[in-house]
Amino acid sequence: MVSSIEEQIKAIEEEIFNTQKNKATEHHIGKLKAKIARLKEEAEKRKSARAKGKGFSIKRSGDATVGIIGFPNVGKSTLLNRLTGASSKTGDYDFTTLEAIPGIMKYKGADIQMLDLPGFIKGASEGKGRGREILSAVRNVDLLLLMIDVQHIEHLEIIERELYGAGLRLNQKSPDVVVTKKAQGGITVHSTNTLTNLNERLIKSIASEFVINADVTIREDITEDQLIDSFSRNRVYVSAMVVINKIDLVTQEILDKNVEELKGRYVVTISAEKGDGLKLLRENIFSHLKLIRVYMKPVGKQTDYDEPLILRKGDRVENACKKLHRDFMRNFRYASVSGPSAKHDVQKVGLKHKLKDEDILTIVIWR
Repeated sequence: MVSSIEEQIKAIEEEIFNTQKNKATEHHIGKLKAKIARLKEEAEKRKSARAKGKGFSIKRSGDATVGIIGFPNVGKSTLLNRLTGASSKTGDYDFTTLEAIPGIMKYKGADIQMLDLPGFIKGASEGKGRGREILSAVRNVDLLLLMIDVQHIEHLEIIERELYGAGLRLNQKSPDVVVTKKAQGGITVHSTNTLTNLNERLIKSIASEFVINADVTIREDITEDQLIDSFSRNRVYVSAMVVINKIDLVTQEILDKNVEELKGRYVVTISAEKGDGLKLLRENIFSHLKLIRVYMKPVGKQTDYDEPLILRKGDRVENACKKLHRDFMRNFRYASVSGPSAKHDVQKVGLKHKLKDEDILTIVIWR
């Protein structure tokens, strides 16, 4: 009798637990962990197919999207209402929000879409509560606010574990690994970096769970979990911040102690009910999204400081052209920039010029 995927995963997890960890067994354990990742991916694909059409119907809008997740009754709806003026229902009982409620936070000329997601619970990655729909929505945001009650900071570890189990990697970058499939020849490992964590046998053991014939090029020092991630197709890398709410209910000493326990994470402390800390939170949301403001100055006219063009850090003049109108790209002649990115007062630049926050930009087109 063929066991279910869940049963196979459980059996492999037990085998890993019972296997002594040493140099002789590391490639075997690596292969087992890779097998779990592959089986979970397969299980997720099946569940997604069965649940097709059951997710939240959310249309992205604005310059960026931020999701707010946390346990029930943590204050997500109150925060959304404070930041956006939305009308998300609030209450002193669990599961007040049963759907994803959107709102727009206007800040520094940017329209930032905020999503109040239903209460998160332990087992969400396995579909408990509305876990599958929540995690599906989370995979499409630009920034995630992990909201916890100041009196229950232990909830953060649960949330992070559930997100990790669902393939979300918080505040990490995708491993610099290139996998090139080929018709034959088995698995060949190439490295442009001196590997300290992985040996070739371990790499091949992990890779063999996902590919039969391939060139695997590793360009940085990574862990075996990161290598497994590089083969998995359901990994999503999301920027995240921790928001500690209800700070008005504890002493400063307790608050400081809790913040210290979360050392290593980016933490903002607030009272959504009282409005404390929201100014700093808005600034940090804008900063973490890496948004920049570019003030447009049409030829022969004054600079428009009221409605800046919102771009991302690292964007170039070509990105500004594409966001404004396709004709700006098609008929582009040159641009002039003044401000932080300019080498002098008014610099003539091309499409590849990188823009910076509060640049003043004029685009000249062929007519």
